[in-house]
Parts: sequence; structure tokens; C-alpha cells
Amino acid sequence: MPPSQASPPTAATMLAARIHRLGSPDAVQLDTVPRPAAGPGELLVAVHAAAVNFPDTLMIEGRYQTETPFPFTPGHECAGVVAEVGAGVTGWEVGDRVAFLAPGTFAEYVAAPAAAAVRVPTSVGFAEAAATWVCHLTAYHALRSVAEVAAGETALVLGAGGGLGLAAVELASVLGATVVAAASSPEKLAAARSRGADHLVDYTADALRPGLHGAVGKGRIDVVLDPVGGSLAEEALREMRWGGRFVTLGFASGDIPRIPLNLVLLKGVSIRGLEVRTFPEHAPEASARDRAELTDLWAAGRFHALVGATFPLDRTGEALAYVAGRRAVGKTVITVRPG
Repeated sequence: MPPSQASPPTAATMLAARIHRLGSPDAVQLDTVPRPAAGPGELLVAVHAAAVNFPDTLMIEGRYQTETPFPFTPGHECAGVVAEVGAGVTGWEVGDRVAFLAPGTFAEYVAAPAAAAVRVPTSVGFAEAAATWVCHLTAYHALRSVAEVAAGETALVLGAGGGLGLAAVELASVLGATVVAAASSPEKLAAARSRGADHLVDYTADALRPGLHGAVGKGRIDVVLDPVGGSLAEEALREMRWGGRFVTLGFASGDIPRIPLNLVLLKGVSIRGLEVRTFPEHAPEASARDRAELTDLWAAGRFHALVGATFPLDRTGEALAYVAGRRAVGKTVITVRPG
């Protein structure tokens, strides 16, 4: 059954893209599986769109921080329409437009805790809604609660052409920072410029540090957001002001850097990490505040996720390969129910 003929809510089965063995994206296959139901405290959502994030590619290769038993459905971010409301759930009705973070989103239906759901503004389409929460929530936590960026400070975003990087550029600008976007191609830098970047640095054309010198001068960075890792991390650290805040968000380069601690000592820099899945557990008050503020900004149209490419559900493997190959500009989205 092609995705354009998705199973109706009354069907006992559904289509799901699943991985049965570790390997490359071509190991993903489309299976017919039992449709879940909304349990107590849950919503069953008919998925219209699901976004691909870089950790999804790591999971199918067995390179993610945690392991998932086989077979499993990748994906952690989606948007759609409420199809069932579980016992004890209030504030939601069948037909509501919703986005949320939950495992197994590359499927026609997903059941997830209602507490994880966010109402989608009527002005936002499902593809954009699906592309918003993982990256923008991660970026907002990093900027607002971890780095505590202040208006007028200078923030450097590495990997600024990807989904997380663009979200960080956009939200740092919303928070009043001067934003330096560093990325690996003119196309990605153009996307960063469209999201509010004040300065652009192509770290494949030139080394990062000379590019930063030309953009803002030597040692002028207050905050670094780094989802890339590798050699760029140390270069960025060397260009920070005394007392700056460096936030590590991941290692898309595949290389976990080893930072010389003498730089941390001499510069008085704070290095902190953020993992969005566990942040609510460790910082519940900050997490709740950030989610509320981000929801208000979203409803007010202060930011918009950039959807750079879309694939149907039966081409999930291609979508994952596209992201794994670092070809994506912005977010890549799987359209489970086109339109």
C-alpha cells in the first residue's frame, strides 16, 4: 500500500518503516504492523509528516549512545492529527493538530504521552511542524538555559546549515545575540543568512579562526553552540572571550574532540553539554519554562523551520541516506500523508 493510501483510523494494521539489522540506510524496510492504540494518558496520532534527524542515522548504524532492540521504527519527531484520546487525557480532542517528540515516528500512527504534545498553530503546515521541535527545542534549551545567552553577546554556531544549526542561528537572533554562522558550503551559509545570521564563515574555503577574525575580530566569541565536534571545537574555543560558554550538542563530524584543558583554565570558559531527551529529567523547571516560551514564539511566528527536502514513507531509507551524507540544508521530512 503506497503512503498516499494510508490506512484509515479503524484499520487494525498500519505501515511502518523498520530496521531489522544494523547497517546502512538501505536496511530500512516498509512493514505492515499492528496499529497501536492510545493507552491511559496517551494520544494516538495519525502522522502526516515526520522529520529526519542526524541521530536517526546513527541509530541504524549502531553508533548512537543507546541501543534499541530489533526490529524498531526510527524517527523521533512528527506532526499530525489526533485520532484517539486515551483515558485520563484532558485538553485534547480527536481532530486536533499536534506535534510531539516520541520514538517510532516513521509510521502511519504513533501513540505517545499527551504531555509530550504541542498544539500546531493553524498557520503552520505539517511538514514545518514536524521539522520544528527536536532542533528548535534543543537550540532554545542550549541558548536560554545552558549558555544563558544575553542580548548583545556574540554567538558562534557551528554546522549552521543543518537543522539544529539553523534553529540555533534563528533563535540566537530572536534572543538578541549577534550571530556568526559557520558552515561548509555557500548554499548552507545562504540558508543561515536567511535565518538571521549577521556574519558568515565558510570553514571549507578557509580555516575557521581566520574567518572569525575577519568577521568579528580575535577572541570575540561569547557563546559557542557546537553540534559538529572534530577539530572545529578547539578552533572555536581558542576564539572565545574570557568567561565564555561553550555548549556541545553532538558530534556530526564523527569525531569526538579532546579539548586541551589549559585553554579552559586560561580563558575561564565553561564547557557544558546538552542532551534534549534527558534535559526535562535533570532540569524540569527550566525545561517547562523553555517549552512554554518557545511555544509562544512559534505561535507568534517568530521562527520557522526550513524544510529543505521531502521524501514519501516508502523512501525512508533514501531520506536517511540523504541526511547521513550531509547533503541536507535545513530539515529533511518524510511525508507520510501528502498534503
